[in-house]
Amino acid sequence: MLKMENVRKNYRDFELNCSMEVQKGCITGLIGPNGAGKSTAFKAALNLIRTDGGRIMIMNKPATELTAKDREAIGVVLADSGFSGYLSIEDLLPMLRSMYSQFEEVWFLEKCKEFQLPLKKQIKEFSTGMKRKLQVLAALSHNARLLILDEPTAGMDVIARDAILNLLREYMEQNDRTILISSHISSDLEGFCDDLYMIDGGNIVLHEETDVLLSEYGVLKVTQQQFEKLDQSYILRHKKEEFGYTCLTNQKQFYSENYPEIVIEKGTIDELIMMMIRGEK
Repeated sequence: MLKMENVRKNYRDFELNCSMEVQKGCITGLIGPNGAGKSTAFKAALNLIRTDGGRIMIMNKPATELTAKDREAIGVVLADSGFSGYLSIEDLLPMLRSMYSQFEEVWFLEKCKEFQLPLKKQIKEFSTGMKRKLQVLAALSHNARLLILDEPTAGMDVIARDAILNLLREYMEQNDRTILISSHISSDLEGFCDDLYMIDGGNIVLHEETDVLLSEYGVLKVTQQQFEKLDQSYILRHKKEEFGYTCLTNQKQFYSENYPEIVIEKGTIDELIMMMIRGEK
């Protein structure tokens, strides 16, 4: 559904060099620290910025060749953009009708009511969470086949996040639909995504199925002496601690069977990010 091959974008103090693929019918997450390149990658995929090399394919077409009809099949939420604050939801309705031939106005208004979004109030008076809810509902309102969502649950409380994620699960009930999503809230992605890409410094540093990350990756807590005796064939990163070392592995079972005396913890996405970014090879 979406494929980026060696996509480059050069800024004065940052360079994106990204390759990733989002398979049709899958939910793919993009994770990484602030400034890692997530938003730049999203904008490149949508042809919102001019890239300096590489190839981007969306729905089997080069991104630069998408027609207006093709773009109707893409729903977008971007972290640093949204609707004009001087408009109200009522003001948006004729715009959405004209932009999207399959705009589901009745559904959209029902969901605005359900999420307590006032129709007449100017959007600049909305909270951050309310603005995000509106963006997500608009992205879901026109039968898009591909959703590109950059921090779609930012500013929401846990109940609102759960409701939005349930909406996205309902969206995925049709087999031809696909999502690329980023979020700083790792628990959202752990239970939602089929696979995850990690980006750091503009480069993809890891790609793995989420089930594999949660079942086979682990964090070892070892003393200096244990670390020196450890078979490090399957250690991806290590970090010096007061007690010894913390180590990230993608073969938790190997160390569990061969080193029963060491502490092995289940790896979380947060720990994975921290160790991949801060740990040493």
